[in-house]
Amino acid sequence: MLKNLFFLLCITIVAVSCLKSNNQRTCAYPVVTKSAPQEEQDSLKAWLDSSHISAVKHPSGLYYQIVNTGTGSDTMTLCSEILINYTGQFKSGQVFDQGENVYLVLGGLIEGWKRGIPLIKKGGEIKLYVPPSLGYGNEDYNPNGSVGIPGKSTLIFTVKLLDYTTGY
Repeated sequence: MLKNLFFLLCITIVAVSCLKSNNQRTCAYPVVTKSAPQEEQDSLKAWLDSSHISAVKHPSGLYYQIVNTGTGSDTMTLCSEILINYTGQFKSGQVFDQGENVYLVLGGLIEGWKRGIPLIKKGGEIKLYVPPSLGYGNEDYNPNGSVGIPGKSTLIFTVKLLDYTTGY
């Protein structure tokens, strides 16, 4: 009887410890410290200056304007799920994408968004000026089989952060 009780106790401990380890999720998105090449940064800065746009330079080479900082003290991680409204356009002003009430995971987005969106809080809005290497790079980006974004494109995004989770 004592052996059976001991065996049952051991099985229970193993089962509970397995449950705990399955609930302790880790973020699968690696932190990347990529920066835009100086040539891209210089080109973007020259365009901003000629367009009379005052923007802040991020250490990665991204430029941004915080329209509204938002509120809250939570910290966003790459595993944070974000709820946003956004518009993406080229330097010409042509809109290439937009969405409302879109849920995304921060770590699965372009590098420019991973760096820029955490600069605001819930309810905040930011304008991101993304050099090609922090966007879609040198190759044409064609999600539906047609050229949606030509390679080497500087992209401009207006993002309103409606809500987000703190991640894990």
